[in-house]
Amino acid sequence: MPSMTWQVRGRIVSCDRPLVMGIVNVTPDSFSDGGQFLDHAAAIAHAHEMIEQGADIIDVGGESTRPGSQPVPLEEELRRVVPVVQELARHSGVLISVDTSKATVAEACLDAGAHIVNDVTALTGDPEMSGVVARWNAGAILMHMQGTPATMQDNPQYQDVVQEVHDYLARRIQQLVDAGIAAERLAIDPGIGFGKKDVHNLALIRALPQFLDLLRPICLGVSRKGFIGKLTGRPVSERVAGSLAVACYALTLGSVHILRVHDVGPTVDAVKVITGLCSN
Repeated sequence: MPSMTWQVRGRIVSCDRPLVMGIVNVTPDSFSDGGQFLDHAAAIAHAHEMIEQGADIIDVGGESTRPGSQPVPLEEELRRVVPVVQELARHSGVLISVDTSKATVAEACLDAGAHIVNDVTALTGDPEMSGVVARWNAGAILMHMQGTPATMQDNPQYQDVVQEVHDYLARRIQQLVDAGIAAERLAIDPGIGFGKKDVHNLALIRALPQFLDLLRPICLGVSRKGFIGKLTGRPVSERVAGSLAVACYALTLGSVHILRVHDVGPTVDAVKVITGLCSN
């Protein structure tokens, strides 16, 4: 895998070893674990468990982006995520990401100690978001999505999904650099399951090496997603093996730097084994 670093709030993060990002959904309706960690104490305990299992980043989100989901009011999203970020920042040294497309939420979480903004709209959903990221010298993950969470799976269409997603992410990187955000602070995500049919998802995963020419860390979020369910016939709660299979495939391509997952322990083990097998 090409050598890569990521600058997040003054920290230089090496991506030479694949990083594992643990998902903490402080929501009642996320597709995989909605409601399990809506209570702040439960969310914080779950995050600390992931840290003990080897998570490099904790990604805290207060608004579900599952297909068909509707936006959460600003005050409710703030109520859900800020206390969790605050507690993690005080009592752990782990990198903290906030999964939001609202600039006010991002700023409150950065003020509380977060390092990264993980935005499914690639910083386009709120006109103030790029300014927030710039002011705080935060890292940012730019994801591709066709449509919105409410509409994205209605009937997504592409002429060439790989080229279109690649070109979109290239444009967003350049636009943000032109707006004063250093490219070194950006990571990219092809947005598996976000406005894509199964055939699009599989094509993007197979083509991940084509995104390396953007020279930014690639984040892959496939954990427990619907296409894995269709391939295996398994419900959400039984998709760990399928999720690990995709992660290992992507790792052997040498083209993923960040794995965003629900199951941190098994993923950390898989990364160690694949890294050992592929090392010189």
